[in-house]
Amino acid sequence: MLDYSHNSLFVLASLAIALIAGFSGLSLTQGASQMSAPVRKIVVSAASVILGSGIWSMHFVAMLGLELPVAYYFDPLVTLISALTAILFMGLALLIVHFGTRTRGKIMLAGVIMGSGIAAMHYIGMSGMELCVPSYTPAQIAMAFAASIALSMASFQVSYGHRSARNIVLGTFGFGIAVFAVHFIAMAGTGFTQSAEYTTFVPPMSRGVLAFGVTLSAFVLSGSFLLSGATFATRLSGEGTAQTGQADVQPPVAEEIDPAATGPEAEVAEISQEARIPYESDARTHFISPDSVSAIRAEGHYTVLYSGEAKLFCPWSISEAETRTATGSFIRTHRSYLVNLAHVTSFERKKDNGVCYFDETPALPKVPVSRSRLSEVRAKLGM
Repeated sequence: MLDYSHNSLFVLASLAIALIAGFSGLSLTQGASQMSAPVRKIVVSAASVILGSGIWSMHFVAMLGLELPVAYYFDPLVTLISALTAILFMGLALLIVHFGTRTRGKIMLAGVIMGSGIAAMHYIGMSGMELCVPSYTPAQIAMAFAASIALSMASFQVSYGHRSARNIVLGTFGFGIAVFAVHFIAMAGTGFTQSAEYTTFVPPMSRGVLAFGVTLSAFVLSGSFLLSGATFATRLSGEGTAQTGQADVQPPVAEEIDPAATGPEAEVAEISQEARIPYESDARTHFISPDSVSAIRAEGHYTVLYSGEAKLFCPWSISEAETRTATGSFIRTHRSYLVNLAHVTSFERKKDNGVCYFDETPALPKVPVSRSRLSEVRAKLGM
């Protein structure tokens, strides 16, 4: 067996690549489940490429830092197959959690697929080494797969158990650590021997060519990171605006009533303006009656409508939704929630805050009531 070591700078660079890819891909998919199916497919595909490329890039950045006493290179076709494997596995994992009803079981299944993809990509990539042969036992391979699946399941649970900005950041670290740890767990159980066919000919893909490809991939990932970071910051600012509650909502300006506009026609116009809330689905804008909406939740600069078992993507911000539904039975219970009191089936007081329950709304069984809004909500409920 040959002695080998890892260059610490490449080790740190590989971790950075994994974190950059994780943040870019996970933040890109935030809110994707409320998008129309065609747009969602595009977003999931892009995120799959980013995350899969990140897995591949992390692996080969670390391999560039592998220091062996003999020369070695990588087979181009096998290297390409390893990259495509990572992308395809990540694509399948994201499809599972972004299409259909998201359940804990589906989140765990996506984690299993991601973990299998990370480990499979690693060993496929290692099999492409030429002039230097890697060796490992079935037990060592099984250990790497088990660690990869466990870490990936934890990462997916953090990222998709609740889709908040905090969870995206925590999920980024989960993804990065999973990819990084699996590589070095697998490498710890790997030995290297010089190939019997060792020669000094110029290989079809030298480490210099590999470095060029990895650098290009890292550049693209960095660009994706910057774009995702800008979008993520915008969403955070949107949530910050929502946290100010009603402070940023200007009261409607009183207008003089035109006597000619007080007849039946004016009443019809007023009803038509107040009776519909827009939501987007299948690349079209639809409308729903406010009476059918149980609650409205902030999602960055947009909102999600809850009606029965449905979750609908609404282009309004939470502040705009509060303004437009001010004359109805909606009330702000939390910086991120508007609640239709007509759909509240029960209320629970919890020390200095509370919870509104919706027994007839499976998509959103309960909504928090913040301390600052507790008295107003209780009064509106007649308590």
